[in-house]
Amino acid sequence: MSDSESPKSGEQPPRSRDVASGPTMRAPIRRGENARQRVLRAALEVLADKGLPGLTMEAVARRAGASKATLYRHWASPAAMLVDAMDSMSRVLPVPATGGLRSDLLELLGGLQAHVVSQPYARLMAAFIDAAERDPALWDLHARLTERRREPVRHVLAEAMRRGDIPPGTDLDVVLDLLIGPTFYRRFVAHGTFPDDYAASVVDHVLRAVGCDQEDRPDQPR
Repeated sequence: MSDSESPKSGEQPPRSRDVASGPTMRAPIRRGENARQRVLRAALEVLADKGLPGLTMEAVARRAGASKATLYRHWASPAAMLVDAMDSMSRVLPVPATGGLRSDLLELLGGLQAHVVSQPYARLMAAFIDAAERDPALWDLHARLTERRREPVRHVLAEAMRRGDIPPGTDLDVVLDLLIGPTFYRRFVAHGTFPDDYAASVVDHVLRAVGCDQEDRPDQPR
């Protein structure tokens, strides 16, 4: 967005002197990737603390020690800034290489459970789910980030089907939902904790449901 354009969020572009101040604020933002990442981190902190209604250019500028004019030079609105911020924090779990379907899935689900209980991710995800319900751009980003999180599990399942560990014709999208869904439901809907054997219980129930021979094949290296 150029300096001559008007912001889409309803806020008026500030004068260049409009710099967040205060004894605890950092120095005003400077140009460059490090400065950009600082603003994005500030946006995530504001979202976690105040939710979408509190995510304003002024609040992010104050948190980052920047001017609103600087933020508007990079992002047309708080929503546009949030898209970049959430994309920057998205972490994809590495594809495991244990050699067995069950053990691969246990590694992935264990990593996912650790991720969803960690802070600030847990607060951010809760706030972002709410924000995505209100903004089409955030809805699209949420869908992309969700698919990115699912990709390692999809890869493991596809390789298992290729080896013959999963019956041919199995709907892998449904299997993905059955594997990943309980973790997000338990954390963000039921607000429950994860017993030590939770991931193993989910994996074993799903593998039995899809007809895998867990004793003979899934944990045997190929």
